[in-house]
Amino acid sequence: MAEALATNAASPGHLLQLLRDGRPRTRAELSSATGLSRSTVRTRLDMLLHAGLVAEADSGISTGGRPADLFVFNTRARVVLTTEVGATHAVVAVNDLTGAPLAVHKLSLNISDGPDTVLASLVEQWQALLAELEIPVSQVAGVGIGLPGPVEHATGRPANPPIMPGWNGFDVPGRVRADFDVPVLVDNEVNLMALGEHSTAYPGVDHLILVKIATGIGAGLISNYRLHRGTAGAAGDIGHIPGHNSPDVPCRCGNTGCLEAIAGGGAIAALLREKGLHVETNAEIVDIVRSGNVVAGQILRAAGRTIGDVLATCVNMFNPALIVISGSLAQAGELLLAGIRESIYRRSLPLATENLRIVHSQTGDQAGVIGAAVMVIQEILDPSAVDRQLA
Repeated sequence: MAEALATNAASPGHLLQLLRDGRPRTRAELSSATGLSRSTVRTRLDMLLHAGLVAEADSGISTGGRPADLFVFNTRARVVLTTEVGATHAVVAVNDLTGAPLAVHKLSLNISDGPDTVLASLVEQWQALLAELEIPVSQVAGVGIGLPGPVEHATGRPANPPIMPGWNGFDVPGRVRADFDVPVLVDNEVNLMALGEHSTAYPGVDHLILVKIATGIGAGLISNYRLHRGTAGAAGDIGHIPGHNSPDVPCRCGNTGCLEAIAGGGAIAALLREKGLHVETNAEIVDIVRSGNVVAGQILRAAGRTIGDVLATCVNMFNPALIVISGSLAQAGELLLAGIRESIYRRSLPLATENLRIVHSQTGDQAGVIGAAVMVIQEILDPSAVDRQLA
C-alpha cells in the first residue's frame, strides 16, 4: 500500500491501509509514515490489535537494547465466502483477507433451477467448507457472488439475465443474509474474473479485457485499473453481439446470429456431432481437441476466428493493452487462441494492436472467486468501514 496514504492516516482504518502490503512495521515507522505522534499510533494499533486485524510479528532488528516490536496485517483475521456461478457449475470458496482461496470446491448445478435452489446449494457448500476449515461463522466478514448475467451492482439483483429464468430482480443479498448476516455483494461472473485476473496476475496493466469462452461468451473490462460495469451492469456482454457474416441461428436471448449462438460451447458441440463426433459437454470438446482430432481442432479454431472478429471491434473501440482468454473451452490449448489472434490482428487497426498481448488466463478457474473476494475486501477494509467497525 502506498505511503502516499500517510497524509490521510488520522484514523485506525487509514493506518491499516499502510500495513495491508504485508510488510511488518514498527510503531516508529508508522509514526514517521503517517505524521502521527507515537502515542496516537499506539492507541490506533491497540484498537486494530483488539479487533484482530493487526498482529505482532517477529521482533525487529535492534541496534542495542530491546528489539522494537513489529506489527503486520493479519490476513486470517476474517474470511470471505465467494462463488463464481456459471450456467451448469459453480466454483465455491473461502478466501482470506488478501483474496487468496483457503478452500475451493467445484459444484454441479443448473442456473435455470432458479435462485432459491441454487443459492441454497451455495449456502450448504459454504457451511461445509467452513466446517472443514474449522472456521466459525462469526469469522465471516462478507460474501461475494458472481452470476452469469447482468447484475445491478448497487442492489445485487440480476437485471433481465437472458439465461437465468426466475432470477430477474431477485433479492440475492437478502436471501444469503438469512444464513450469513454480513455484507453480500453480487456482480456479473466475468466482471469478477477480470477483477481476479487483474489483481493477481496483471496489477500493472491499465486497460484489460478478459474473455470467458464456455457455454456462454462474455467479457470483463478493466479501464484505468478499475472494473468497468456500465450504467446497467451490462458492459462486456459480447456474447450477444452478432458475429461477422453470422448465420441466422436463434440465440436463447431471443435474437439471432449472436456470437454465443455460433461460437459458444453448445454451437461447437453441435458442429462436432454433425461431423459424427459424439460430444455433449465443454469438457468433452476439450478432450477430443487435446487428443489431436483434426476435425475438432479445425472447428475450434474457426470458432476462435469468429470470436476474434467481434473482439477486433472491441480492440478498435477500447484499445486494451491485454486480452486474457479464459473459460472451460480455453483449456483446449492453442488452437482457440490462434484463431482469436488471427482475426484480431487481421481486422483491428495496427495502432491498436501494436503493443497488444493476447494470452491465456494465469488464474484459471479460481479467477472468479478471487475477484469476488477482492470486491468484498475493497468494501469491508475501506478505511471508513474499518473505523465504523471499530467504533
